[in-house]
Amino acid sequence: MDAETLPVIIQGGMGIGVSSWPLAKAVAMTGQLGVVSGTALDNLLVRRLQDGDLGAHIRRAMEAFPSPEVASETLRRFFNPDGRTEGEPYALAPMYRQAVDSFRNQLTVLANFVEVWLAKEGHDGKVGINFLSKVQMPTLPSLYGAMLAGVDYVLMGAGIPREIPGALDRMADHEPVSIRFDVQDAKGEGEKLHFNPREALNGRRPDLTRPRFVPIIASNSLASMLARKANGRVDGFVVEGPTAGGHNAPPRGEKRLNERGEPVYGERDRVDLKGLKKLELPFWVAGGTGRPGQIEEARKEGGIGIQVGTLFAYCRESGLIEKLKATVLDLCRRGEVDVHTADRVSPTGFPFKTVQIEASLTARESYEKRQRVCDLGYLRIPYKMESGGIGYRCPAEPVSTFLKKGGNEAETVGRQCLCNALLANIGHPQPRGEGVEEPPLLTSGDDLKNLKEFLKGRDSYSARDVIDYLLS
Repeated sequence: MDAETLPVIIQGGMGIGVSSWPLAKAVAMTGQLGVVSGTALDNLLVRRLQDGDLGAHIRRAMEAFPSPEVASETLRRFFNPDGRTEGEPYALAPMYRQAVDSFRNQLTVLANFVEVWLAKEGHDGKVGINFLSKVQMPTLPSLYGAMLAGVDYVLMGAGIPREIPGALDRMADHEPVSIRFDVQDAKGEGEKLHFNPREALNGRRPDLTRPRFVPIIASNSLASMLARKANGRVDGFVVEGPTAGGHNAPPRGEKRLNERGEPVYGERDRVDLKGLKKLELPFWVAGGTGRPGQIEEARKEGGIGIQVGTLFAYCRESGLIEKLKATVLDLCRRGEVDVHTADRVSPTGFPFKTVQIEASLTARESYEKRQRVCDLGYLRIPYKMESGGIGYRCPAEPVSTFLKKGGNEAETVGRQCLCNALLANIGHPQPRGEGVEEPPLLTSGDDLKNLKEFLKGRDSYSARDVIDYLLS
């Protein structure tokens, strides 16, 4: 792979819809790699349609989808040309299970196609999509939808995506594909997730190009294993440290918390970049890289460049609601912003960074009042039931429900519903009756504390401003 064809800057794939198609498009048009978040795009699509599809962008992309029948059925079920009335709940796509009906998969294929298609529309820049390995069940149809739109890169973290390269190879030829399905208490039984691309398009087979696959890693051992033992080609790595936003890898070794209740990281949690260079694959450094000079530092260690998320999260093109952006940027200008690595928030069990701002927007107090609801289910954990079937539970669902499914009550303490909160971050909170909406829960990397230097008194900025700053 010719290093000169690779992007120097990768824009991070953040949240649900924070790394939206307008942001990815803006970055791609500068010659760097714009990335859309692939998380929960199916429910994001149906919420945009129910809100009237302002600007008609979603419907414009749907017109380009290779299966008109799937697009028309989705519009029939979810499109509301007048938008919802105030307080009207969103209709939801059914929660994923090991096996779902054809339309459920088709909806996911369509949603990923739409997001990537819009990000690539009208320019020849490169666009990637970011997935979480922990969100397993929609992965295969999501990948296929992105490929149908011509996605250039697939990035994947929060797990061990060993089987994804081979899945990309098979789906490029529209071949049926299966990956391992991680089920608790399965006692060695090999469960699988299956997907047939031909069913998704009602038999159509448009020409496809296999995208580059770049896993996000936090250790040399994972990088080495993926490079040598993945079932297909790995095209590079993003090396993410514990200062990055969103989910962080747990510390290696004995678990310790500091006085703020945050996991303590040490030398064992640092990736040896010189050792990584021996794998002879390109890599980008992420986490704490949102400043001028970091590209040169990465290159000194043998890397291609950097991945940056936090700076892009608050630019004009990102999907965050304006009230959240304005509040956080004001705190940054005053030097009063705080980022906390929460040990107990995420249902995944991974540490998760949260921005500490007033309760009216997003804070622990909001969640203490929230009635536990699990109606999106992306982070549910599959488990083997005594009957032999597969059940699904989430530590953030109602405690009594979790216990009935065999869960441990200690696992529920401090857990918060990320699925609903992240949709609230981008202006699609689910109404819960009597004026109550899902509260947001904002995540950012430690670089947020340095945003004051970048802002220089400004109250807004563009993705182009971020690129210019990082290249300066």
